Amino acid sequence: MLIKQTSTSLGDTLRHRRQQLANLIDFPVILWSGNNNPRNFPANTFPFRASSHFLYFAGLPLPKAAIRLEAGKLELFIDDPSPSSALWHGETPTREEIAEKIGADVARPMAELESWLEDAATLAVQDAGTWTQQSQLLNRWVLPQSPPQGIELELAKAIVSLRLSHDDGALTELRKAAAITVKAHKAGMAATPQAKLEAEVRAAMEGVIIAQNMTTSYNSIVTVRGEVLHNEQYHNSLQPGDLLLADVGAETEMGWAGDVTRTWPVSGKFSSTQRDIYNVVLAAHDACIAKIQPGVEYEDIHLLAATAIAEGLVELGILQGNPQDLVEIDAHALFFPHGIGHLLGLDVHDMEDLGDLAGYEEGRERSDRFGLSYLRLNRPLRPGMLVTIEPGFYQVPAILNDANVRLKYENVVNWQRLSEFADVRGIRIEDDVLVTTEGSEVLTAALPNDADAVENLITP
Repeated sequence: MLIKQTSTSLGDTLRHRRQQLANLIDFPVILWSGNNNPRNFPANTFPFRASSHFLYFAGLPLPKAAIRLEAGKLELFIDDPSPSSALWHGETPTREEIAEKIGADVARPMAELESWLEDAATLAVQDAGTWTQQSQLLNRWVLPQSPPQGIELELAKAIVSLRLSHDDGALTELRKAAAITVKAHKAGMAATPQAKLEAEVRAAMEGVIIAQNMTTSYNSIVTVRGEVLHNEQYHNSLQPGDLLLADVGAETEMGWAGDVTRTWPVSGKFSSTQRDIYNVVLAAHDACIAKIQPGVEYEDIHLLAATAIAEGLVELGILQGNPQDLVEIDAHALFFPHGIGHLLGLDVHDMEDLGDLAGYEEGRERSDRFGLSYLRLNRPLRPGMLVTIEPGFYQVPAILNDANVRLKYENVVNWQRLSEFADVRGIRIEDDVLVTTEGSEVLTAALPNDADAVENLITP
């Protein structure tokens, strides 16, 4: 693992974070980084990704490591590389060199960790080997699918309060992720005219990310089947009348995420029906971003998107009725079933390993309404939050062909008119928006989303 200097001292940033944590809790914390997981035999592993909670305080993606935090101090637990490691992996930093880089007060081998567990809280790491080790050493179940309890709940709430608003160190990384994500999308658009398969466009986009020594922050979605919200297949051919939906984000070496979606015509020109729906989605996108400022409820942002989409579909003759009334009965969710977005940070859905603890203000619970149940964030916005805004329109057969849905909305949807938009399977427009003290800043604004500008990026 390489250790590089940055313009802002990594050690200073990490010291500030752990002092902030110490101001919120009065018990020790141990956070594990996680292990490499084998793909099919032990020496062939999946790419390592450290636990985000570990990364937030340790700063470096160190495999098979742990940190102990107490009263603002950091103790690093990691083994020095074995003598044979240099043969396969080259020279790697020593424990002491890593400790100096991250500003650790003490560095110890992993074998000594067991002596420092008393009264410590932790959060589960996602890989089974690590959470099993956590459970064994702490003599209690530490499971990623179980909500934290006791001091672990106190720890989770403290970390959520810190990570909700990004510090300068985080924002530097997030701007890097956003910039490379924008470049990747432009490369995907430029590659489309020569591409025959979705996979070729994906390769062009991920090539930009890899060339920056970054990785993707989630499995890329590059598909002509945009109605499949998390489509991770890339074998479909590209035909002139298709729309290509690309949801691709870069993740920096330090683990910080970008997340952007654009939808563009394979031919370089939207059809009239595609352009009509695209502009409905874009109007919702722009209205939401214009509304973002501290104190605004994110649920209200979502409902604004829902209303804007309902208004646009009424104007096109697809929906019938008053837009506000249509939103009340969740008619918009026939075509916009997901939430308007989510938190963005070290995780592309930031801190969702904690369930709704991060996304939902204390005392709030998810709605069981069709049009609200997938809302990932339900808090008042505050400065330093980074959120996505990603309205969409989808024709999902499992929804639109459901007999009960057809019956419920038979007087609301003009099914004949909808059939005229068969060439619009899915459209999503997504940007990364920072809440500032006075309003907002779109970190991904360098990537155009106006229909004409998108066409120009494909056929300049």
